[in-house]
Amino acid sequence: MSGATAAQAHPDRAPQALLTVSNLESYYGPIMAIRGCSLEVREGQIATVLGANGAGKTTLMKTISGVMDPEKGQIVYRGENIAGASPDSIVRKGIVHVPEGREVFPLLTVEENLRMGAFTRSDAGEVRRDEEMVFSYFPILAERRRQAAGTLSGGQQQMLAIGRGLMARPTLMLLDEPSLGLSPLLVKEIFKIIRRLNREQKVTMLLVEQNAKVALEVADYGYVMELGRIVMADDAKRLLQSKDVQEFYLGVQQETQRGQKRWKQKKTWR
Repeated sequence: MSGATAAQAHPDRAPQALLTVSNLESYYGPIMAIRGCSLEVREGQIATVLGANGAGKTTLMKTISGVMDPEKGQIVYRGENIAGASPDSIVRKGIVHVPEGREVFPLLTVEENLRMGAFTRSDAGEVRRDEEMVFSYFPILAERRRQAAGTLSGGQQQMLAIGRGLMARPTLMLLDEPSLGLSPLLVKEIFKIIRRLNREQKVTMLLVEQNAKVALEVADYGYVMELGRIVMADDAKRLLQSKDVQEFYLGVQQETQRGQKRWKQKKTWR
């Protein structure tokens, strides 16, 4: 779908949109990183944004979470435009950002990192219960609860970053490249848990990924981002079968009429 808008992306209107991004523009200094981006994340679903390195995916996440201010456009969450709001106020509204590269506090223990995720809460008893909930999804963290986060493996740090986000009891979780730097086995484990959290804890998720196959397999809806704009949007299963997505993001070569393989053909969304 070329030039997809939020309204075009979901012709049927149920379930309702939890987050709607409309005509968003964001800059890194003089460079426009997000160019009129529009998308929706529906309540209870997992939406994914695919794209190569430099497509603008991380900038999109930072703009939604308040780390960066947009130059133009709207970010509507539960009917309220939160564009330009401070990151702490956005967390209090129910949006948590699990950043690229995990960003755990390396000198704090696993338990202390988790408690940092609950900094907006005052219900100590419930915080302790949620900590045990996190440990039930990530048993390895329970075994290392008193270990400094900086000494954990990359996969364990990713688990901790997701667990820390859960401690805020989010309605919407923004996951930025959770597969980055992980082995295929760990990627499979992390994404299985992401799906469970969505289904069991009712956390709506916006996931950005370069690993298109694993992202589309776990997502309900998908977008393709290129050079700061959304160039394709569809149901995740249909995107997984798209020839363009297969060739340019999954590395699947298509056969020509003469039986010769083609590579890097012109994209149909151009």
